[in-house]
Amino acid sequence: MHSYQSFVELNPIVKSAQHILVFTGAGVSAESGIATFRDALTGLWANNDPEQLATPEGFLDDPARVWGWYQWRRQQLAGCLPNAAHRAITKLPAQGRQVTVVTQNVDDLHERAGSREVVHLHGSLLATRCFDCAALAQVPVSAVPLAGEAISPPACEHCGGMLRPGVVWFGEMLPQDAWSAALAAAERCDLVLVVGTSGLVYPAAQIPQLAWESGATVVHVNTEPVPVAAEREFSLVGPAGQVLPALLESEESMGSE
Repeated sequence: MHSYQSFVELNPIVKSAQHILVFTGAGVSAESGIATFRDALTGLWANNDPEQLATPEGFLDDPARVWGWYQWRRQQLAGCLPNAAHRAITKLPAQGRQVTVVTQNVDDLHERAGSREVVHLHGSLLATRCFDCAALAQVPVSAVPLAGEAISPPACEHCGGMLRPGVVWFGEMLPQDAWSAALAAAERCDLVLVVGTSGLVYPAAQIPQLAWESGATVVHVNTEPVPVAAEREFSLVGPAGQVLPALLESEESMGSE
């Protein structure tokens, strides 16, 4: 197992990379104050199984409960800001390098921080589409109390069906365009930064593995040590908001020598 405590040791790898894939998970958003999936079950939602709020069956069983929870999550997102990890990632395209951000998160914090090429594997909390005809729709965030309340979803203006959040629920396929873009980036990149994710959610977790099999170096950034047993795979332990800026600062210092 390789474990790098010194950012300077990883510096040559980061500095020489020409195509960096940044693969992010809930740990990055949590540092901005966005509750993780299970943490979000408070107030009205505390007695619900998370899967009741994130499956097509749960939506059909109680559309108002599910829609109300996602409206609350949208309101929560509106009050959060990108953190130091999001901002550090925006510095990576320096020196003409290509950077692709592939995220399992459904928020827009990467975009708000300034990242331009962001692939959302699990959809977007800010997107809305019809449950029946899949037509896209624009729905403002309602003034939902943080304690939460059930709110009936609006009707689709095209077919009259119920609108649903534009996220990927349990049992649903990942968006094909996003999945294809993530696979292409994994096959072409020479460095992967796996940030704030345990790598247990499939099929998304296949992305770092595919990149490694294609010859890329994989660097894990997590608050807990990530076991690594292969060459070209390393672990940095600590909050992403501290680790990523420090890693980039060491790169900038070396570049100025």
